Amino acid sequence: MSRANDIEQPAQSEHKRNVALTESDINTILVNGAQISLTKLRRAQSVDAQLCYYAEIGVYLEVSLSRGAGITDETLNALENIHRIATHEYMDIQKRKSKIED
Repeated sequence: MSRANDIEQPAQSEHKRNVALTESDINTILVNGAQISLTKLRRAQSVDAQLCYYAEIGVYLEVSLSRGAGITDETLNALENIHRIATHEYMDIQKRKSKIED
């Protein structure tokens, strides 16, 4: 085997690699991403950061509404619940801050 063949082989194997997400992967990514954003929302110190993480959760929920994307009802329910929790927590944080400022 020549050295040229050794060099070409890895390049060919890279082209053969076709990674596709399964429907369950997509559902897991959406729910885990929203949960991470909720955790970051709770820890964020600035209003801008809190709003950003709240918006991220909204994006995960919005993506879950896409038809034909393989999003399960279980995932949609989990994301709706995370969004509901985030809404209440974001509003509570803002109320506490406005009381402190008054």
